[in-house]
Amino acid sequence: MVSVTIWNEYIQERAEDDVDAVYPDGIHAPIRDALAAAGHEVRVATYAEPDHGLTPDVLDETEVLVYWEHRAHDHVDDAVVDRICERVYDGMGFIPLHSAHFSKPFKRLMGTPCSLDYRESAERERLWTVDTGHPIADGLDESFVLPETEMYSEPFAVPEPDRLVFVSWFEGGEVFRSGCCYRRGNGRIFYFRPGHETYPVYEEPVVHEVLDNAVRWAAPRTDAPVARDNSAVEPAE
Repeated sequence: MVSVTIWNEYIQERAEDDVDAVYPDGIHAPIRDALAAAGHEVRVATYAEPDHGLTPDVLDETEVLVYWEHRAHDHVDDAVVDRICERVYDGMGFIPLHSAHFSKPFKRLMGTPCSLDYRESAERERLWTVDTGHPIADGLDESFVLPETEMYSEPFAVPEPDRLVFVSWFEGGEVFRSGCCYRRGNGRIFYFRPGHETYPVYEEPVVHEVLDNAVRWAAPRTDAPVARDNSAVEPAE
């Protein structure tokens, strides 16, 4: 069991009818239910809460942060971003989803623009499992299909992934690195591309399977902080 916090803006579901029609209980709801059913301890935090719900106590108790962001990129408090990144450096797992490629925490952890091209046209997406030996690919077929998604395409302005688990193909012929693994300090990061606020991607069982595998992979492996005591180890002569 992993202690998971799902962070969702929870803005568009309450303000836009087409989003509410797909996710009436919030984008976080199907993710929360799937991870809880997989045996994880799950809490939800949202943008409107004090400290966006990501207080020091909440993050200290979080082993993996699953992160959805779309409209609030410029409005997330920098102090909260600092807090997230420090926890990642110390070992917290971080799973940014879809449009969170442009979130402050992900951009800071990558150190690059994280820009890409996109098209909203309800296209079919086939994700190819290109690293079948990775734990995130455990139990998955060589490829799987999402019937309606938003297209993302290369170039994706991120560092070369430590390991690339999925590559997407879209009906227009575009391809995209859709499952990128990184290490920052002691923390493991998995960027997962599929998702959109008006397509029910997070209702798909195969997406639930990927997220369960990703949470297990990203969970901390050590309690040792990145910053260590710098006192002398060898006795002075």
